[in-house]
Amino acid sequence: MQLPSLVSLKKELQHRDSNELIELILNLSKFSRDNKAFLYFKLYETEDASLFLDTVKEELESAFYSANSKNYYVAKKAAQGIRRILNKNLKFTKDPQVKIELITFFCQQLEEFGYLEYRYPVIDNLYAMQVGKVEKLIGKLHEDLQFDYREQLENLKKPINNVP
Repeated sequence: MQLPSLVSLKKELQHRDSNELIELILNLSKFSRDNKAFLYFKLYETEDASLFLDTVKEELESAFYSANSKNYYVAKKAAQGIRRILNKNLKFTKDPQVKIELITFFCQQLEEFGYLEYRYPVIDNLYAMQVGKVEKLIGKLHEDLQFDYREQLENLKKPINNVP
């Protein structure tokens, strides 16, 4: 079975009444936690963007606390797993400011929990890639906001610059 294009789905959805659309959306949300979370945040994100930010930060923080970082290999796997959680949640928002906040929080937690002390190339590259994402996102912001985030970016770059 070949899946239809988004254009054809959109045309078909325009012909449905609101009760049918509500039923379709509820059925989609039952298929996976990601769909349910996406629907929840899209409904409430417009009212309170900080709700989404706080929820994701809490989820990341609990993942860092429960992660095993006894040696570099296990720490690498834990960091990659937490990054997957971050990336999954970054898909829920289009706001670059929220994305910067989340990626910055992730990088700060990597540093705070001692992942960067291993000087393992995979962890260092993961951190550097996240800092690069922050740098690109800052370029998309208004000049006043860019100035505010530049200091945070410089603080994030310090561990990268101290690599022996």
